[in-house]
Amino acid sequence: MADNEFPTGTLMKGKRGLIMGVANKNSIAWGIAQQLHAQGAELAFSYQDEALEKRVRPLVESLGDEPFMVTADVTNDESMDACFKTIEDKWGKLDFLVHAIAFAGKDELQGSFTHNTTRLGFQRAMDISAFSFVDAAKRASALMPSKEEGGGAMVSLTYLGSERVVPNYNVMGVAKAALEASTRYIARDLGPEGIRVNAISAGPMRTLAMAGISGGRTLMKTGKDWSMLKEDTTMEGVAGSALYLLSDLGKSCTGEILHVDAGFHAVAVPDIDE
Repeated sequence: MADNEFPTGTLMKGKRGLIMGVANKNSIAWGIAQQLHAQGAELAFSYQDEALEKRVRPLVESLGDEPFMVTADVTNDESMDACFKTIEDKWGKLDFLVHAIAFAGKDELQGSFTHNTTRLGFQRAMDISAFSFVDAAKRASALMPSKEEGGGAMVSLTYLGSERVVPNYNVMGVAKAALEASTRYIARDLGPEGIRVNAISAGPMRTLAMAGISGGRTLMKTGKDWSMLKEDTTMEGVAGSALYLLSDLGKSCTGEILHVDAGFHAVAVPDIDE
């Protein structure tokens, strides 16, 4: 169902995890899911509503395993209760969590942040894009093994617009900044339990989320032209980084915001000669 090829192996054999936020075959969450599955992980997928289920189910079925899908509206406590209860009843435990959920109104992802951001839009973006990770982390951690049993791991997805001003990213940049701060505080709280919590700051990619931002194509071209590697961010690179952070390879790494953007984040001014 995708053009990417991911390295196979057994790094995640015996581990079970929840993937939240797959929207279609171009989703970063789907790329991560494919890489984890290629390394032996057993996966559950959450979806918000019936329309998303219809889009995601064929992808999940393409993995060849018995599909494990569960509905989860991150703005509804009862829905989240039911989601994690279903996982607990089926598996009993959860080894890892991938959080790739974010939302902001299209009208607020263009033009002036100051003039276009509404109170309701700000609250909604923060609720869905940042608090949902706090809530999911609380619920997922309750199902993760003890530190003596190996603990667990969590990864959320962010973007450079949380650190620097990016045209039209606006309220989503503020929400991602809150997500990154939340990642550090969650890492502090869950660290003694042996649970590692990190975020991946991926460069611009051709996803549904990028399509919703005015000028998204320009962001991608700039990301490539100004990057140190002079290339687009690849799904293989982002998914491989998630594999590292969620597997035992990532031991001793927590509270980190890992940039996977071909080096774009480290460039202040591009080479004028180029």
